[in-house]
Amino acid sequence: MFQLDYMDHSPLYEQIKDKMKALIISGVLKPNERVPSVREMAQSLTINPNTIHKAYKELELEGYIYSIRAKGSFVTPINSKLNQARKDELILEIDKLVSELAYMNIPKEQLICRIEEIYSRGRQREND
Repeated sequence: MFQLDYMDHSPLYEQIKDKMKALIISGVLKPNERVPSVREMAQSLTINPNTIHKAYKELELEGYIYSIRAKGSFVTPINSKLNQARKDELILEIDKLVSELAYMNIPKEQLICRIEEIYSRGRQREND
């Protein structure tokens, strides 16, 4: 599915979380699709299952995946209420970033253009 960078200074669970998020955001993993079990992922990456479990737990807390007892973990649909808390967190992050960029005199038009570019890339992935 992906490989870890052992030269990277970030913890392995964070790398796993970030790579899983990237797969979900890019549409490689679809809503309600089952993700590899902790055991499967640990065997694939040859690392401790507790590391995978920690990454999955954080992904679940952030609303990217959900678990069903004895069935496994699945990608959370985009419009799920489980995602609302994460959406609220991200909006607060955007508020902080835009405030800082405005302080640094970045033109509003440049920010809007950047947002439009990101949105159009996301829509292209949906249509592929």
